[in-house]
Amino acid sequence: MGSLRVGDELSKPHAVCVPYPAQGHINPMLMFAKLLHHRGFHITFVNTEYNHRRLIKSRGLDSVKGLPDFRFETIPDGLPQMESDDATQDIPALCESTSRTCLVPFKNLLKELNCTDLSHVPPVTCIISDGAMTFTIDAAEELGVPEVLFWTTSACGYMAYLHYHSLFQRGLAPLKDSSYLTNGYLETPIDWIPGLKDIRLKDIPNFIWTTNPDEFMPQYVMTELSRAHRATAIIINTFDDLEGDIVDAIRSILKPPVYTIGSLHSLLKHNIPEHSPITSIASNLWKEDTECLDWLDSNPPNSVVYVNFGSITVMSPQQLVEFAWGLANSNQSFLWVIRPDLVTGDSAILPPEFSTITKERSMLAEWCPQERVLQHPSVGGFLTHCGWNSTIESICSGVPMICWPFFAEQQMNCRYSCRHWGVGMEIDSNVKREEVERLVRELMVGEKGREMKKRAVEWKERAHEAVSDGGTSWANVATLIHDVLMSSKNKEIN
Repeated sequence: MGSLRVGDELSKPHAVCVPYPAQGHINPMLMFAKLLHHRGFHITFVNTEYNHRRLIKSRGLDSVKGLPDFRFETIPDGLPQMESDDATQDIPALCESTSRTCLVPFKNLLKELNCTDLSHVPPVTCIISDGAMTFTIDAAEELGVPEVLFWTTSACGYMAYLHYHSLFQRGLAPLKDSSYLTNGYLETPIDWIPGLKDIRLKDIPNFIWTTNPDEFMPQYVMTELSRAHRATAIIINTFDDLEGDIVDAIRSILKPPVYTIGSLHSLLKHNIPEHSPITSIASNLWKEDTECLDWLDSNPPNSVVYVNFGSITVMSPQQLVEFAWGLANSNQSFLWVIRPDLVTGDSAILPPEFSTITKERSMLAEWCPQERVLQHPSVGGFLTHCGWNSTIESICSGVPMICWPFFAEQQMNCRYSCRHWGVGMEIDSNVKREEVERLVRELMVGEKGREMKKRAVEWKERAHEAVSDGGTSWANVATLIHDVLMSSKNKEIN
């Protein structure tokens, strides 16, 4: 995809990109913003003030300077100031606050941007917003510009969210009482959601596992999704070979066109040269430890288990210890990312003897450049929470997984990875060291692991085809830009 040829700077199309303010949403939105910038768009990337401070803390002041045609702006998230700028905010509180307080500051920002004599940027021509930040639709309609909703989930996760209303209507939610979490009720088959196959109630995004009919998160999800019909288009970071049947089913029930544009990290790698100035812009809210890459260089191919539970998952001290001893007893080498806030209400403290036993075959880091880690030849498996970014990055890197889903649609990603895509094995939520040991060994040296590796490599090849010239995701991005994001510009030209 070549860059657009435009006149002076102020004639460029101007996309305002608004991610949901959590790491797993910011990363794919930044990737898409970079792709648009490469195609000739002026970009305004809108972080919350809290995450803006986190970026500066983790990457320095230069990280938010941007480029003349790729700028960072901020809006408040409406939450009280936290003592530390080094932790993920409470998700329900963040959802409630952004949906209630962010519209006015966002409209004010758009007014400032459109005062071109003062802002020295082109007028706003389109808004790309996270699917969980739909207050932006009101602003887009007021301006008369296209609004694209970016759902950073899998298509299977998105389809499940779209049927929350039906689950309530059918009496499957809320749960009658807390015993339904453990009495087998969650094994109830769900065979009536279009496009989804062989799933159970326990695979539905877990915000719905509540006994409270007025629980905030299910109501929030349904409210956000109810606005989807007002969007100009919807984009999902997946590719047709992986989830095409589900995407077709989504298209059959939503009015706006739905475009698959994934995997975005592969699309960027395929389209943007390494020497491009835009590659220096990054979005990690924790400081990356790149020494882990040197450590990986010292290990043989397919010999290291990469362990990372993402940016939001938290566990108990006991779960941390069970994972630790499972990894230690597996006798496999591992790189383990342990965030400062990984353990609930405490710092992540590992037993001293664990470090002694594993020091010759392990490395611990607080954060890492995950895409580079997964693409490293020494990484042979991934112990993951099954967040969608991690799942699709692992698939596109040809790396099989052990899945320990934590919340939201991670359960659905786990189900599809294990049951339908053949690249995962699930670990029980009540983690025990014996199971960790067994699954890690199976992943790295067992027959099941070899089968999963073969399937993962096949998916890697198909993912590459999707982002190559003429591939489905490649073509979808071109169509989206021409038919939706450039629609007002095309009308001007005509």
